[in-house]
Amino acid sequence: MSISILVSYIFLGLTLAAPIGPVNSARLDKGIKNGFWHAWMVGAGSMIADAIFMLLVYLGMVQFLGIPMVQIFLWLFGGFILIYSGVESILGVNSINLTAIRKKESLFKCFITGFIMSITSPLSILFWLGIYGSILAKTAQMNGTGDLLIYSCMIFIGLTLWDIFVAALTTGFRRFLSYTSIKAISIISGVSLIGFGTYFGYQGIKALFS
Repeated sequence: MSISILVSYIFLGLTLAAPIGPVNSARLDKGIKNGFWHAWMVGAGSMIADAIFMLLVYLGMVQFLGIPMVQIFLWLFGGFILIYSGVESILGVNSINLTAIRKKESLFKCFITGFIMSITSPLSILFWLGIYGSILAKTAQMNGTGDLLIYSCMIFIGLTLWDIFVAALTTGFRRFLSYTSIKAISIISGVSLIGFGTYFGYQGIKALFS
């Protein structure tokens, strides 16, 4: 097992975590308003959900998530969670206080936000069962099953590095942001989450009546 292969799997984890989605939107919002640890906890919650999906793939429990009614529930429930979070973000802009904002939200709530957004996201499920499942199959074919856990850990390290990077980035931005700009970012983040939630809800309703 060469170092270059291990690094390539870490890089894979980074690239998988980077695209803008519900979790990254929430992570940016929490980090800019509350600081490093709040952003990191959103990502930590998301990574726990990712670990659960990885475990499901390992255990071969993909059939359960392939049941149409389960998929419809996840689309609809995931949509509800995202729309609720987006509305909450927008309605809460007037209560933002730059000096006391850290007291507004607990770290545990940020963790739960990241976890629920990921565990109910059909996009996350499709990724882990599709892309990750394919990666595992290819890795097993090329290198055997003995190193699957190590490669999976490298992907997880990549996810962790991205979480730390975004949390640090938002903390740096926060020092230079004004009250108005933080409110604007909160609104943009809220609209983004509502947009993702609407899309999830539409897919769920379409699947329900198809």
